[in-house]
Amino acid sequence: MVFRIYSGERLCSRHFKDSIREKVSRTIAQYKMLDPDDRIAVALSGGKDSVSLLRILFELEKRFPRAQMTALTIDEGIKGYREEAIAIAAENCNKLGVEHRVLSFKELYGDTLDELVSKLSSLKGEISPCSFCGVLRRRALNRAAREIGADRLATAHNLDDEVQTGLLNLIHGDIVRNARVEPVLKPEHPKFVTRVKPFCKIPESELALYAHLDRITFQTRPCTYRETSLRNEIRHMVNRLEFNHPGVKYAISSSFERLRPALKTVVSSVKIQDCSSCGEPTVGHICKPCEMLQKIGVL
Repeated sequence: MVFRIYSGERLCSRHFKDSIREKVSRTIAQYKMLDPDDRIAVALSGGKDSVSLLRILFELEKRFPRAQMTALTIDEGIKGYREEAIAIAAENCNKLGVEHRVLSFKELYGDTLDELVSKLSSLKGEISPCSFCGVLRRRALNRAAREIGADRLATAHNLDDEVQTGLLNLIHGDIVRNARVEPVLKPEHPKFVTRVKPFCKIPESELALYAHLDRITFQTRPCTYRETSLRNEIRHMVNRLEFNHPGVKYAISSSFERLRPALKTVVSSVKIQDCSSCGEPTVGHICKPCEMLQKIGVL
């Protein structure tokens, strides 16, 4: 029996799994995330959330014969961690018969994440490994999705991820960035692929339970660099709040959602142009990935 404290629901295993799938379907419909003939790129890391997303979208896709799905895995190059995740991602794709593509940091940026992190010491903590990785991985996913002609890039960001990101932006004094933290991020430039987040209303703990009950094979080992991030501290803080005040994650998410329209009026005046170094879209003369790589002497 599963008890959702924030809603008062008591569900058996089967009805709990059904409720997760139904919530995903409602979220997709509410925000008009997908069309029947979309080519969908699914960001597949090999973790519980991304593998669950792949499997749920695969089942939904069966209703729409014209839709196509490709899984994209980014190999950051984290020794002793990413190798297992890529193998698990490939195994899940093989079971479902889903096309699987792997793109590496080494191909795109000339170095693995481990090699790049070794060069970060010169910045004396100015950029954390997780921040560096996040920026480069987002660029890699968008490029890979664009190259296969995807209409949508589906990521497994859950409710916890959205709340943590909103609070991170607030702490960093960049509240306007929350205008882009939304269920559907439509492209502001031809080189961007529309991003959708079908799990944005589902808590991480429920996705972990869903994966366990559905007997999903996924990587359980956390990333080597996870403990170094401010996000991890926020994760613990928000989980403590949720334990003491059930439903607080939904309340925070709802607050950011109500703020978003006002923040978008500011973002709408920002001009997107091509980066003078790599040609990818950016709001400045140099895009963030190139700026970071220049700081450590890679570009």
